[in-house]
Parts: sequence; C-alpha cells; structure tokens
Amino acid sequence: MKPIRFVGASKDDLSAFPAAARNRAGHELFMIQCDRLPADWKPMSGIGPGACEIRIRVAAGAYRVIYVARFEDAVYVLHAFQKKTRKTSKGDLELARRRYREAGAFSKRNTTWPQK
Repeated sequence: MKPIRFVGASKDDLSAFPAAARNRAGHELFMIQCDRLPADWKPMSGIGPGACEIRIRVAAGAYRVIYVARFEDAVYVLHAFQKKTRKTSKGDLELARRRYREAGAFSKRNTTWPQK
C-alpha cells in the first residue's frame, strides 16, 4: 500500500471539509492507496500525466480532491477545495499544476518529504 503525501496546504484544506465530505475523501484516498479506483472521479490531464480528481457530493456542497498516484513512492494529494461553480477555477488548476511539479521533483529525487 502506498503512503499518502500531502503537498502544500492540501492536508489543512482537506481537514477543513465538513465531516461527511472529509470521511468520504478519506475512504476514497484509502481505495487509491489499495490500488483501486475511487467511486466518482475523472482524469485531470491538464494538470499532469496521471492526475485525477475525486468528486464528492454531500448535503453541504460539492468538494474536490486532486491527486496523482502514478509516482511509485506515494499517492500525492495536490489540492482539496469546495467546488462552488460549474467550472474549476483557473487558480485551483494552476495551484494543482504547481504542486504536481513539486511532487514529481520529490518523487524523482526520492527524498524525505518535508514535515510541517
């Protein structure tokens, strides 16, 4: 099972989700760690090869978790946010792209991931 690594503030952002969305996200990330697909997801090739988005819908709203599992050392959570419009904002996409590059650089160097 691959470990989960949170890039940037993605762990804090995910922790700010309402309980139902946070629990669902945790379950879906566990499925990815076990090399299974999440229940509701889509590829996000514009972010980078292998990047995907978990789609979570709960009574409190729609939430998204962008991750990449293609690197051999870990599943990297790139971004977690509440979806408020039909189209994902350019800022959210650019943040995920930047964090994708950061995760790829760490994976290639196979270094210890920085802890908060």
